[in-house]
This record gives sequence, structure tokens and C-alpha cells, in this order.
Amino acid sequence: MVVSVTSGCEIALAGRLDARSVAEVRTALWAAIDAGAGDLVVDVSGLESVDATGLGMLLGADRRAKLAGRRVVFRDAAPRVLRLLKATRLHRVLILEEPLAV
Repeated sequence: MVVSVTSGCEIALAGRLDARSVAEVRTALWAAIDAGAGDLVVDVSGLESVDATGLGMLLGADRRAKLAGRRVVFRDAAPRVLRLLKATRLHRVLILEEPLAV
């Protein structure tokens, strides 16, 4: 898992978000949520796969942000990740930013 902080309000994730990588991602997301203001954009276009532990962590990040008066916006989810979010109905809870049509 690669976690890149591209700016104070944007983080990019790449690789597999699973039980082995969730602690690293959680630490980065929590720090970004606690340190900033406004929307935190999480670019998930590089995610290859997400397991149940990863989904729970994303939901926890969303919950933590709401308690801090912020929003976590997940940008550019790959079709495979989007299908998983829709199958689990998390697309109704999490804020997903669709890619812009060109």
C-alpha cells in the first residue's frame, strides 16, 4: 500500500487496502482529518482491491471526519472498487466523486 499526501487536503491511495495495510492508511487519514479543515479528498484511483477491514476503516474515517465537522470525499474509484461499494451499499453513506466526463 502506498499512501501519498499530495497536499494538506488531499491523499492518494494505491495498492491493496486490506488487513495488512489498514493501520498505515488509518494513521495517515486520521492525521489528515485532525490537522485540516474543509473537505479531505482521498484519491482512490490507484486502489487495486479493498477487503472488509479496508471498508470498515474507510467508514471509520468518514465517521471521524463528520465528528470533526469535515467531509471525506473519495475520488475516482475504479470500477471494481465502485461495484464493491455499491454491493455493500456504502455508496449511500460515503461521498463518492465521479470522474469528470471529457
